[in-house]
Amino acid sequence: MTSKSETYDHAYVWIWLPGETEPVVAGKLTLEGVNLIFNYGKSYLDRPNKIAIYDNELPLRSGIIYPLDGLTMPGCIRDGSPDAWGRRVLINKKFASQRINTNDIQLDELTYLLESGSDRIGALDFQLSPTDYQPRATKKVSLEELMQSAERVEKGVPLTPELDLALHHGSSIGGARPKALIDEEGKKYIAKFSSTSDVYSVIKAEFIAMRLAKIAGLNVAAVNLTKASHKDVLLIERFDREHTQKGWERKSMLSALTLFGLDEMMARYASYENFAEIIRYRFQDASAALKELFQRMTFNILVGNTDDHARNHAAFWDGNLLTLTPAYDICPQNRTGNIATQAMMIANDNNKSQLASCLEIAENFLLTKKAAVSLIENQIKTIVKNWKTVCELGKVHLVDRKLLASRQFLNLYAFENLSKDTLHLVEPVLAFKASI
Repeated sequence: MTSKSETYDHAYVWIWLPGETEPVVAGKLTLEGVNLIFNYGKSYLDRPNKIAIYDNELPLRSGIIYPLDGLTMPGCIRDGSPDAWGRRVLINKKFASQRINTNDIQLDELTYLLESGSDRIGALDFQLSPTDYQPRATKKVSLEELMQSAERVEKGVPLTPELDLALHHGSSIGGARPKALIDEEGKKYIAKFSSTSDVYSVIKAEFIAMRLAKIAGLNVAAVNLTKASHKDVLLIERFDREHTQKGWERKSMLSALTLFGLDEMMARYASYENFAEIIRYRFQDASAALKELFQRMTFNILVGNTDDHARNHAAFWDGNLLTLTPAYDICPQNRTGNIATQAMMIANDNNKSQLASCLEIAENFLLTKKAAVSLIENQIKTIVKNWKTVCELGKVHLVDRKLLASRQFLNLYAFENLSKDTLHLVEPVLAFKASI
Protein backbone atom coordinates (compact mmCIF):
# COMPACT_ATOMS: atom_id res chain seq x y z
CA MET A 1 0.00 0.00 0.00
CA THR A 2 1.04 3.63 -0.48
CA SER A 3 1.28 5.72 2.67
CA LYS A 4 -0.07 9.26 2.76
CA SER A 5 1.86 10.24 5.86
CA GLU A 6 3.21 13.35 4.12
CA THR A 7 1.53 15.77 1.74
CA TYR A 8 4.44 17.12 -0.29
CA ASP A 9 3.32 18.61 -3.58
CA HIS A 10 6.61 20.09 -4.75
CA ALA A 11 10.37 19.98 -4.37
CA TYR A 12 13.18 22.23 -5.56
CA VAL A 13 15.97 20.54 -7.49
CA TRP A 14 19.48 21.65 -6.54
CA ILE A 15 22.47 20.77 -8.72
CA TRP A 16 26.25 20.82 -8.42
CA LEU A 17 27.46 22.18 -11.75
CA PRO A 18 30.70 20.84 -13.28
CA GLY A 19 33.73 22.09 -11.35
CA GLU A 20 31.64 23.59 -8.52
CA THR A 21 31.60 22.60 -4.86
CA GLU A 22 28.36 24.34 -3.85
CA PRO A 23 24.91 23.63 -5.29
CA VAL A 24 22.56 26.03 -7.02
CA VAL A 25 18.82 25.70 -7.48
CA ALA A 26 17.98 24.45 -10.99
CA GLY A 27 14.20 24.33 -10.91
CA LYS A 28 11.03 23.03 -9.34
CA LEU A 29 9.28 19.68 -9.38
CA THR A 30 5.51 19.89 -8.97
CA LEU A 31 2.98 17.11 -8.47
CA GLU A 32 0.27 17.22 -11.13
CA GLY A 33 -2.08 14.29 -10.77
CA VAL A 34 0.21 11.24 -10.72
CA ASN A 35 2.99 13.02 -12.64
CA LEU A 36 5.94 15.07 -11.48
CA ILE A 37 6.43 17.99 -13.86
CA PHE A 38 9.46 20.26 -13.96
CA ASN A 39 10.24 23.95 -14.54
CA TYR A 40 13.73 25.42 -14.78
CA GLY A 41 14.15 28.58 -12.72
CA LYS A 42 14.83 31.83 -14.57
CA SER A 43 17.95 32.45 -12.47
CA TYR A 44 19.31 29.07 -13.53
CA LEU A 45 18.56 29.62 -17.21
CA ASP A 46 20.41 32.95 -16.95
CA ARG A 47 23.57 31.29 -15.62
CA PRO A 48 26.45 31.17 -18.16
CA ASN A 49 27.62 27.76 -16.87
CA LYS A 50 24.21 26.07 -16.79
CA ILE A 51 23.74 22.55 -18.12
CA ALA A 52 20.60 20.58 -18.80
CA ILE A 53 19.92 18.03 -16.07
CA TYR A 54 19.59 15.73 -19.10
CA ASP A 55 18.75 17.25 -22.46
CA ASN A 56 16.74 14.27 -23.75
CA GLU A 57 14.27 14.73 -20.89
CA LEU A 58 14.78 18.21 -19.46
CA PRO A 59 16.17 20.47 -22.20
CA LEU A 60 17.20 23.97 -21.20
CA ARG A 61 14.04 26.02 -21.79
CA SER A 62 11.45 27.90 -19.81
CA GLY A 63 7.99 26.54 -19.11
CA ILE A 64 6.57 23.25 -17.93
CA ILE A 65 8.36 20.09 -19.03
CA TYR A 66 6.34 16.89 -18.79
CA PRO A 67 7.81 13.40 -18.37
CA LEU A 68 8.44 11.32 -21.47
CA ASP A 69 5.56 9.16 -22.68
CA GLY A 70 5.00 6.24 -20.35
CA LEU A 71 6.83 7.85 -17.40
CA THR A 72 5.36 9.59 -14.37
CA MET A 73 8.56 11.50 -13.57
CA PRO A 74 11.77 12.33 -15.46
CA GLY A 75 14.21 9.41 -15.33
CA CYS A 76 17.11 11.77 -14.59
CA ILE A 77 15.25 12.84 -11.44
CA ARG A 78 14.33 9.27 -10.51
CA ASP A 79 18.06 8.44 -10.68
CA GLY A 80 18.50 10.63 -7.60
CA SER A 81 15.84 8.77 -5.65
CA PRO A 82 16.60 5.80 -3.40
CA ASP A 83 16.06 2.24 -4.55
CA ALA A 84 14.99 -0.79 -2.52
CA TRP A 85 17.37 -0.49 0.45
CA GLY A 86 17.09 3.28 0.87
CA ARG A 87 13.31 3.06 0.67
CA ARG A 88 13.33 0.36 3.32
CA VAL A 89 15.39 2.59 5.64
CA LEU A 90 12.94 5.48 5.25
CA ILE A 91 9.91 3.25 5.80
CA ASN A 92 11.58 1.82 8.91
CA LYS A 93 12.19 5.36 10.17
CA LYS A 94 8.53 6.27 9.80
CA PHE A 95 6.66 3.11 10.74
CA ALA A 96 8.82 0.58 12.63
CA SER A 97 7.94 2.12 16.02
CA GLN A 98 4.23 1.66 15.24
CA ARG A 99 4.66 -2.13 15.31
CA ILE A 100 2.95 -2.64 11.97
CA ASN A 101 4.01 -4.76 9.01
CA THR A 102 6.11 -2.47 6.83
CA ASN A 103 6.68 -4.95 4.00
CA ASP A 104 3.78 -3.67 1.89
CA ILE A 105 4.18 0.04 2.62
CA GLN A 106 5.33 2.42 -0.10
CA LEU A 107 5.87 6.16 0.18
CA ASP A 108 5.27 8.65 -2.62
CA GLU A 109 8.21 9.74 -4.78
CA LEU A 110 8.42 13.28 -3.39
CA THR A 111 8.77 11.83 0.10
CA TYR A 112 11.58 9.56 -1.05
CA LEU A 113 13.32 12.53 -2.69
CA LEU A 114 12.87 15.00 0.15
CA GLU A 115 13.52 12.73 3.13
CA SER A 116 16.41 10.59 1.88
CA GLY A 117 20.02 11.58 2.57
CA SER A 118 21.55 14.52 0.75
CA ASP A 119 24.80 12.79 -0.24
CA ARG A 120 23.02 10.84 -2.95
CA ILE A 121 24.59 9.36 -6.07
CA GLY A 122 25.16 11.97 -8.77
CA ALA A 123 24.96 15.76 -8.63
CA LEU A 124 21.38 16.46 -7.50
CA ASP A 125 19.62 17.02 -4.21
CA PHE A 126 16.07 17.99 -3.30
CA GLN A 127 14.84 20.67 -0.93
CA LEU A 128 11.63 22.43 0.08
CA SER A 129 13.33 25.83 -0.24
CA PRO A 130 14.49 27.50 -3.48
CA THR A 131 16.92 29.79 -1.63
CA ASP A 132 18.24 28.04 1.47
CA TYR A 133 20.11 24.78 0.92
CA GLN A 134 20.08 22.64 4.06
CA PRO A 135 21.63 19.17 3.65
CA ARG A 136 19.96 16.42 5.65
CA ALA A 137 22.26 16.02 8.64
CA THR A 138 24.33 12.95 9.38
CA LYS A 139 26.16 11.54 12.36
CA LYS A 140 29.50 9.75 12.17
CA VAL A 141 29.35 6.31 13.76
CA SER A 142 31.41 3.14 13.47
CA LEU A 143 30.97 0.45 10.84
CA GLU A 144 29.91 -1.91 13.63
CA GLU A 145 27.06 0.41 14.61
CA LEU A 146 26.03 0.82 10.98
CA MET A 147 26.06 -2.96 10.52
CA GLN A 148 23.89 -3.44 13.60
CA SER A 149 21.46 -0.76 12.49
CA ALA A 150 21.18 -2.35 9.03
CA GLU A 151 20.32 -5.67 10.66
CA ARG A 152 17.61 -3.96 12.74
CA VAL A 153 16.10 -2.47 9.59
CA GLU A 154 16.04 -5.93 7.97
CA LYS A 155 14.11 -7.20 11.00
CA GLY A 156 11.76 -4.21 11.04
CA VAL A 157 13.04 -3.10 14.46
CA PRO A 158 13.11 0.66 15.25
CA LEU A 159 16.51 2.36 15.44
CA THR A 160 17.82 4.63 18.15
CA PRO A 161 17.81 8.33 17.13
CA GLU A 162 21.61 8.27 16.75
CA LEU A 163 21.71 5.18 14.56
CA ASP A 164 18.68 6.32 12.61
CA LEU A 165 20.50 9.56 11.74
CA ALA A 166 23.65 7.71 10.71
CA LEU A 167 21.97 5.08 8.53
CA HIS A 168 19.67 7.73 7.05
CA HIS A 169 22.79 9.33 5.52
CA GLY A 170 22.98 6.48 3.03
CA SER A 171 19.26 6.15 2.40
CA SER A 172 19.45 7.85 -1.00
CA ILE A 173 21.76 5.31 -2.66
CA GLY A 174 20.55 2.54 -4.94
CA GLY A 175 20.45 -1.21 -4.77
CA ALA A 176 18.68 -3.79 -2.66
CA ARG A 177 21.44 -4.88 -0.26
CA PRO A 178 22.06 -3.33 3.18
CA LYS A 179 24.55 -0.48 2.84
CA ALA A 180 25.68 2.88 4.19
CA LEU A 181 27.87 5.81 3.21
CA ILE A 182 31.11 6.47 5.04
CA ASP A 183 33.98 8.97 4.80
CA GLU A 184 37.51 7.88 5.65
CA GLU A 185 40.89 9.58 5.10
CA GLY A 186 39.63 12.03 2.50
CA LYS A 187 37.71 9.43 0.49
CA LYS A 188 34.05 8.51 0.25
CA TYR A 189 32.85 4.92 0.22
CA ILE A 190 29.71 2.88 -0.08
CA ALA A 191 29.84 0.14 2.54
CA LYS A 192 27.92 -3.02 1.60
CA PHE A 193 27.02 -5.32 4.46
CA SER A 194 26.29 -9.00 4.70
CA SER A 195 22.56 -9.69 4.80
CA THR A 196 20.77 -11.92 7.28
CA SER A 197 19.28 -13.75 4.28
CA ASP A 198 22.62 -14.59 2.60
CA VAL A 199 23.06 -18.30 1.88
CA TYR A 200 26.67 -17.90 0.73
CA SER A 201 29.41 -15.28 1.02
CA VAL A 202 27.84 -12.67 -1.28
CA ILE A 203 30.16 -9.89 -0.12
CA LYS A 204 33.32 -11.89 -0.83
CA ALA A 205 31.91 -13.09 -4.16
CA GLU A 206 31.47 -9.48 -5.28
CA PHE A 207 34.96 -8.61 -4.06
CA ILE A 208 36.43 -11.47 -6.12
CA ALA A 209 34.47 -10.52 -9.24
CA MET A 210 35.36 -6.83 -9.01
CA ARG A 211 39.05 -7.52 -8.44
CA LEU A 212 39.20 -10.02 -11.32
CA ALA A 213 37.41 -7.53 -13.57
CA LYS A 214 40.07 -4.94 -12.79
CA ILE A 215 42.87 -7.39 -13.58
CA ALA A 216 41.13 -8.30 -16.85
CA GLY A 217 41.34 -4.66 -17.95
CA LEU A 218 37.82 -3.42 -17.23
CA ASN A 219 37.25 0.05 -15.80
CA VAL A 220 35.77 -0.77 -12.39
CA ALA A 221 35.26 0.92 -9.05
CA ALA A 222 38.02 0.31 -6.49
CA VAL A 223 36.97 -2.16 -3.77
CA ASN A 224 38.36 -3.43 -0.48
CA LEU A 225 37.21 -5.90 2.16
CA THR A 226 36.99 -5.19 5.87
CA LYS A 227 35.17 -6.55 8.92
CA ALA A 228 32.49 -5.22 11.24
CA SER A 229 30.96 -7.23 14.07
CA HIS A 230 32.92 -10.23 12.73
CA LYS A 231 31.10 -9.98 9.39
CA ASP A 232 32.39 -9.04 5.95
CA VAL A 233 31.94 -5.52 4.63
CA LEU A 234 32.73 -4.47 1.07
CA LEU A 235 34.01 -0.90 0.69
CA ILE A 236 33.43 0.59 -2.76
CA GLU A 237 35.17 3.87 -3.45
CA ARG A 238 32.74 6.41 -4.87
CA PHE A 239 33.55 7.63 -8.35
CA ASP A 240 30.86 10.33 -8.45
CA ARG A 241 32.83 12.50 -6.01
CA GLU A 242 36.15 14.28 -6.46
CA HIS A 243 37.97 16.05 -3.68
CA THR A 244 39.60 19.36 -4.61
CA GLN A 245 41.21 22.21 -2.70
CA LYS A 246 37.85 24.01 -2.77
CA GLY A 247 35.93 21.01 -1.43
CA TRP A 248 33.96 18.10 -2.87
CA GLU A 249 32.79 18.22 -6.47
CA ARG A 250 29.88 16.03 -7.54
CA LYS A 251 29.65 14.36 -10.93
CA SER A 252 26.33 14.19 -12.71
CA MET A 253 25.26 10.63 -13.46
CA LEU A 254 22.47 8.98 -15.44
CA SER A 255 21.43 5.35 -15.27
CA ALA A 256 21.19 3.31 -18.45
CA LEU A 257 17.49 2.99 -17.66
CA THR A 258 17.19 6.75 -18.08
CA LEU A 259 19.23 6.67 -21.29
CA PHE A 260 16.74 4.12 -22.62
CA GLY A 261 13.82 6.38 -21.67
CA LEU A 262 12.36 3.58 -19.52
CA ASP A 263 11.30 3.03 -15.94
CA GLU A 264 11.38 -0.11 -13.79
CA MET A 265 8.10 -1.38 -15.22
CA MET A 266 9.53 -1.19 -18.74
CA ALA A 267 13.08 -2.35 -17.94
CA ARG A 268 12.50 -5.66 -19.73
CA TYR A 269 12.81 -3.79 -23.04
CA ALA A 270 16.41 -2.72 -22.32
CA SER A 271 19.20 -4.56 -24.13
CA TYR A 272 22.96 -4.40 -24.58
CA GLU A 273 22.36 -4.11 -28.32
CA ASN A 274 20.29 -0.94 -27.87
CA PHE A 275 22.75 0.40 -25.29
CA ALA A 276 25.47 0.07 -27.93
CA GLU A 277 23.38 2.15 -30.32
CA ILE A 278 22.99 4.92 -27.74
CA ILE A 279 26.75 4.88 -27.18
CA ARG A 280 27.46 5.27 -30.88
CA TYR A 281 25.38 8.44 -31.06
CA ARG A 282 25.82 10.12 -27.68
CA PHE A 283 29.07 9.01 -26.01
CA GLN A 284 32.52 10.51 -26.00
CA ASP A 285 35.07 8.16 -27.58
CA ALA A 286 32.31 5.79 -28.65
CA SER A 287 34.59 3.03 -29.95
CA ALA A 288 36.35 2.69 -26.59
CA ALA A 289 33.03 2.77 -24.74
CA LEU A 290 31.61 0.07 -27.01
CA LYS A 291 34.59 -2.19 -26.38
CA GLU A 292 34.25 -1.61 -22.63
CA LEU A 293 30.52 -2.41 -22.66
CA PHE A 294 31.07 -5.60 -24.65
CA GLN A 295 33.65 -6.73 -22.10
CA ARG A 296 31.30 -5.95 -19.21
CA MET A 297 28.56 -7.97 -20.89
CA THR A 298 30.76 -11.03 -21.37
CA PHE A 299 32.44 -10.72 -17.97
CA ASN A 300 29.03 -10.65 -16.26
CA ILE A 301 28.22 -13.93 -17.97
CA LEU A 302 31.57 -15.50 -17.08
CA VAL A 303 31.27 -14.67 -13.36
CA GLY A 304 27.55 -15.40 -13.04
CA ASN A 305 26.38 -11.83 -12.48
CA THR A 306 22.83 -12.11 -13.80
CA ASP A 307 21.70 -8.97 -11.95
CA ASP A 308 23.00 -6.69 -14.70
CA HIS A 309 19.80 -4.67 -15.04
CA ALA A 310 19.78 -1.20 -16.57
CA ARG A 311 20.18 0.58 -13.21
CA ASN A 312 23.45 -1.28 -12.76
CA HIS A 313 24.93 0.56 -15.74
CA ALA A 314 25.47 4.31 -15.73
CA ALA A 315 27.13 7.23 -17.48
CA PHE A 316 28.64 10.54 -16.45
CA TRP A 317 26.92 13.56 -18.03
CA ASP A 318 28.75 16.85 -18.59
CA GLY A 319 25.91 18.70 -20.26
CA ASN A 320 27.06 17.74 -23.74
CA LEU A 321 28.34 14.17 -23.95
CA LEU A 322 28.12 10.96 -21.96
CA THR A 323 30.94 8.75 -20.65
CA LEU A 324 30.64 5.31 -19.09
CA THR A 325 31.17 5.33 -15.34
CA PRO A 326 33.39 2.65 -13.84
CA ALA A 327 31.57 -0.67 -13.55
CA TYR A 328 29.93 -1.48 -10.22
CA ASP A 329 27.67 -4.16 -8.68
CA ILE A 330 29.42 -7.01 -10.47
CA CYS A 331 28.05 -9.54 -8.02
CA PRO A 332 27.79 -13.27 -8.85
CA GLN A 333 24.24 -14.43 -8.16
CA ASN A 334 23.10 -17.63 -6.53
CA ARG A 335 21.97 -20.29 -9.00
CA THR A 336 20.53 -23.73 -8.41
CA GLY A 337 20.80 -25.05 -11.97
CA ASN A 338 23.09 -24.45 -14.90
CA ILE A 339 20.62 -22.51 -17.04
CA ALA A 340 20.72 -18.77 -16.38
CA THR A 341 19.47 -15.54 -17.95
CA GLN A 342 20.75 -11.98 -17.75
CA ALA A 343 18.55 -9.26 -16.28
CA MET A 344 19.21 -7.11 -19.35
CA MET A 345 18.60 -8.58 -22.77
CA ILE A 346 21.61 -9.32 -24.97
CA ALA A 347 19.61 -8.50 -28.11
CA ASN A 348 15.94 -8.59 -29.08
CA ASP A 349 14.28 -11.10 -26.71
CA ASN A 350 17.43 -13.13 -26.05
CA ASN A 351 18.83 -12.93 -22.53
CA LYS A 352 20.50 -16.33 -22.31
CA SER A 353 23.68 -16.20 -20.24
CA GLN A 354 25.79 -17.53 -23.10
CA LEU A 355 28.85 -16.19 -24.86
CA ALA A 356 27.42 -17.29 -28.20
CA SER A 357 24.68 -14.69 -27.79
CA CYS A 358 27.32 -11.97 -27.30
CA LEU A 359 29.40 -13.03 -30.29
CA GLU A 360 26.35 -12.88 -32.54
CA ILE A 361 26.10 -9.11 -31.98
CA ALA A 362 29.83 -8.25 -31.77
CA GLU A 363 29.58 -6.06 -34.86
CA ASN A 364 27.14 -3.80 -32.98
CA PHE A 365 30.10 -2.95 -30.73
CA LEU A 366 32.34 -2.25 -33.74
CA LEU A 367 34.21 -5.49 -33.06
CA THR A 368 35.12 -8.24 -35.49
CA LYS A 369 34.35 -11.75 -34.32
CA LYS A 370 38.07 -12.41 -34.01
CA ALA A 371 38.57 -9.36 -31.78
CA ALA A 372 35.54 -10.27 -29.66
CA VAL A 373 36.79 -13.82 -29.17
CA SER A 374 40.21 -12.47 -28.16
CA LEU A 375 38.63 -10.25 -25.48
CA ILE A 376 36.67 -13.17 -24.06
CA GLU A 377 39.76 -15.39 -24.13
CA ASN A 378 41.68 -12.81 -22.12
CA GLN A 379 38.91 -12.68 -19.50
CA ILE A 380 38.83 -16.47 -19.15
CA LYS A 381 42.61 -16.70 -18.80
CA THR A 382 42.58 -13.86 -16.25
CA ILE A 383 39.97 -15.58 -14.08
CA VAL A 384 41.77 -18.94 -14.22
CA LYS A 385 45.25 -17.51 -13.62
CA ASN A 386 44.30 -15.17 -10.77
CA TRP A 387 41.57 -17.18 -9.07
CA LYS A 388 43.67 -18.56 -6.24
CA THR A 389 45.50 -15.27 -5.58
CA VAL A 390 42.33 -13.16 -5.42
CA CYS A 391 40.54 -15.74 -3.26
CA GLU A 392 43.48 -15.73 -0.86
CA LEU A 393 43.42 -11.93 -0.81
CA GLY A 394 39.75 -12.06 0.14
CA LYS A 395 40.40 -14.83 2.69
CA VAL A 396 37.77 -16.96 1.00
CA HIS A 397 37.31 -20.31 2.70
CA LEU A 398 38.08 -23.37 0.59
CA VAL A 399 34.44 -24.51 0.79
CA ASP A 400 33.23 -21.16 -0.58
CA ARG A 401 35.89 -21.23 -3.30
CA LYS A 402 34.64 -24.59 -4.52
CA LEU A 403 31.03 -23.43 -4.38
CA LEU A 404 31.71 -20.24 -6.35
CA ALA A 405 33.97 -21.97 -8.89
CA SER A 406 31.52 -24.80 -9.47
CA ARG A 407 28.34 -22.71 -9.81
CA GLN A 408 28.80 -18.99 -10.47
CA PHE A 409 32.24 -18.50 -12.00
CA LEU A 410 32.87 -19.99 -15.46
CA ASN A 411 29.65 -21.99 -15.42
CA LEU A 412 29.68 -24.34 -18.41
CA TYR A 413 26.24 -23.13 -19.53
CA ALA A 414 27.99 -19.94 -20.69
CA PHE A 415 29.87 -21.98 -23.30
CA GLU A 416 26.96 -23.82 -24.83
CA ASN A 417 26.07 -23.18 -28.51
CA LEU A 418 29.54 -21.89 -29.40
CA SER A 419 30.54 -22.36 -33.02
CA LYS A 420 33.29 -24.83 -33.86
CA ASP A 421 35.87 -22.10 -34.39
CA THR A 422 35.35 -20.81 -30.83
CA LEU A 423 35.17 -24.10 -28.90
CA HIS A 424 38.77 -23.58 -27.77
CA LEU A 425 37.40 -21.03 -25.27
CA VAL A 426 36.13 -23.84 -23.06
CA GLU A 427 39.43 -25.75 -22.83
CA PRO A 428 41.04 -23.71 -20.00
CA VAL A 429 37.69 -23.75 -18.21
CA LEU A 430 37.52 -27.54 -18.18
CA ALA A 431 41.08 -27.69 -16.84
CA PHE A 432 40.14 -25.14 -14.18
CA LYS A 433 37.08 -27.11 -13.10
CA ALA A 434 39.13 -30.30 -12.90
CA SER A 435 41.63 -28.61 -10.59
CA ILE A 436 39.07 -27.35 -8.05
